[in-house]
Amino acid sequence: MNIFKKIYNYRELLKTNVKKEIRGRYKNSILGILWSFLNPLLQLVVYSVIFGALLATGDKTYPIYICVALIPWSFFTTVITQASFTIIANENIIKKVYFPREILPLSVVVSGAVNFAISTTIIIAFVLIYGVGISWHILLYPLILLIQCVLQLGISFILSSITVYFRDLEHIIGIILLAAFYGTPIVYKIEQLPENLQVIMNLNPMTHIINAYRNIFYYHQMPDFKALGILFGISSLLVLIGYFTFKKLQKGFAEEL
Repeated sequence: MNIFKKIYNYRELLKTNVKKEIRGRYKNSILGILWSFLNPLLQLVVYSVIFGALLATGDKTYPIYICVALIPWSFFTTVITQASFTIIANENIIKKVYFPREILPLSVVVSGAVNFAISTTIIIAFVLIYGVGISWHILLYPLILLIQCVLQLGISFILSSITVYFRDLEHIIGIILLAAFYGTPIVYKIEQLPENLQVIMNLNPMTHIINAYRNIFYYHQMPDFKALGILFGISSLLVLIGYFTFKKLQKGFAEEL
């Protein structure tokens, strides 16, 4: 409970850091926050054309199928990449001022969630333009977002603290995320894979997150609450493990930096 008290006491610093993360992402950019829309749109066009041709789906709503998965995936990769190096990026302030270091990875997750919420308007626009429409299932969006944020926070605590001591993690994370992209049903349906591969794919937490977003935006049906419940439990445990790992390793941050 002490960590919640600390974060509450430093809530203004958290707000400031979240704003800094959002503004810093598009600093010196002419289009500014418009990149929150343009980045996923450009990726969507590329993947829709390339994989649409390779898979020859013939489905006119295939761009939506990708869109509903690609934007949450971009949220995931952006947060994990930035959170991994947030301690190193803030080394000057860490050496000079005391504050709960946990605020740094937390602010990355929160700012990423804000950007993701903005980008979600692209999903809504696409389902309306392509005639898929929206249903009341969209009300479950905050629940899925919460589970994804908890998962990302746990991972962020662990990676942000370990990276301080092991800088080569920068290159390893990029490779892992690239492999994870193809190991997540973003551009294809998991049903297209052999059953043994499907079992392995279901061990990927982002598989269930992506499926949940697709269910509420694309298929207009209830997500798999059992899978989400298990994932929420695992993610919560991961946050605890990540927090205690972070707490133990942060004692040497100043020396390593």
